[in-house]
Amino acid sequence: MTADTVGGIWDYALELAGGLSRRGIHVTLAVMGREPTPAQRQSALVIPRLDLHHGDFLLEWMEKPEDDLRRAGDWLLNLAKRVRADVIHLNSYAHAALPWNRPVLVVAHSCVLSWWQAVHRGPIPADWQPYARRVADGLAAADQVVAPTQAMLDALEVHYGLMPRSRVIWNGRDASVWHGQPHKRPGIISVGRIWDEAKNIHALDSVAARLDWPVAVAGSWQRLDGSGERPKNLQCLGVVPSDELVKLYGDARIFALPARYEPFGLSILEAALSGCALVLGDLPSLRELWTGAAVFVPPDDHKALSRELKRLISHPAHLATLALAARHRARSYGTERMVARYLNVYADLLDAPRTVPLHREVAAVPLGS
Repeated sequence: MTADTVGGIWDYALELAGGLSRRGIHVTLAVMGREPTPAQRQSALVIPRLDLHHGDFLLEWMEKPEDDLRRAGDWLLNLAKRVRADVIHLNSYAHAALPWNRPVLVVAHSCVLSWWQAVHRGPIPADWQPYARRVADGLAAADQVVAPTQAMLDALEVHYGLMPRSRVIWNGRDASVWHGQPHKRPGIISVGRIWDEAKNIHALDSVAARLDWPVAVAGSWQRLDGSGERPKNLQCLGVVPSDELVKLYGDARIFALPARYEPFGLSILEAALSGCALVLGDLPSLRELWTGAAVFVPPDDHKALSRELKRLISHPAHLATLALAARHRARSYGTERMVARYLNVYADLLDAPRTVPLHREVAAVPLGS
C-alpha cells in the first residue's frame, strides 16, 4: 500500500492497515514524499503486521516530478517483488501503469483537476497536462478504482472518462477513539491546511471576530515552500498530533469547515464522532455524506457562515440535536465496515483475471462541463 505524510491519506492508510492487521493481513506501507515525523512513525510501528518503508521521492502532483516518479516506480516494483505482495493498493494514480503482474487497486482520494475546478472555477493551466495524462493512464491501467464518495467518482468520470471498474467505499474512523467530553466548552474548532484554498479556512477567519465563541484551527498556515498567510482572528494551533486532536474535538461544540472542495473529509468524521455539531461547505460530496446531520453554507457566502454559527451559538437545544444527529451518522462510517468492503475488493481482484488497460484520451484543457 502506498501513502504520503502530507494530508489525510496517512491517517486513512493507518486506519485501514490497522483493521487489516486485526484480520491477520500483512501490510507493507510504502511512503513517499516527506519523511514521516517521529510521532507518525511511532503510530505506524505499533500496528502489528505492518512494515513501514520510506522513499524520498516527489509526489505526482508536485512540480517536475518525472524523474522521481520513475525512480519511485523502480523502488515500488522491487519492494512488491521482495515482499511477494498479493495485491497492490495505490493511494495515488501514476504508478498504476507500472508492470506489476499483480492486481492493482487505485483509490481516488482527490485530484488536481477537480480541485482546480472547485477552487478556481476556470481552466486549469496548460502545464498541468502531463499530470492529467499520468492520472488518466493510471486509472486506465487499474484493475479497480475506488472513491470515498459517489461525488468524487463522478468528478473522475467528468475529467477522465467512464470508470467501468469502479465502486464507492466510505472512509472510516474508530468511534472508540473519537469521543466527546461530558461537559463541552463554548468553542468552535476547524482542522485542515490553512494555506489550502480548498479548505477555505480564511472564510472562517473573516467571521470569527464577530462571534461570541472563540474559534481555533489546527493545521499549518504555511505551504511547503514557506509561503502563506497567517489568519488574523483564529487561534492557530499548528499541526496537532492525533491524541491532542481527540481532546480538541472532545471539548468543542461546533466543527466548522466551509470547504470549496472535500471529497470525504476525515476531520469532519472525527469531529462528528466527538459530538460536534457540523457547519460545512455546501458541496455534493458533503451533502452525500451528511444531509440531515449538518448545516450547509455556500463556501464563499461569509454572511451565511456567520449567520449559521451565531444561530447555533444562541440555540443550544438545536445545537445539541444537530450534534447528536452528526454522531449517529458518523457511526455508520466505521472502520470495520470500511475494512470489510476493501477485503471484498481484494478478494474480487485475486479471483479475477487481469484486464488489458484501456487508453484514455485527455482533452487539451481537461475540465468538466
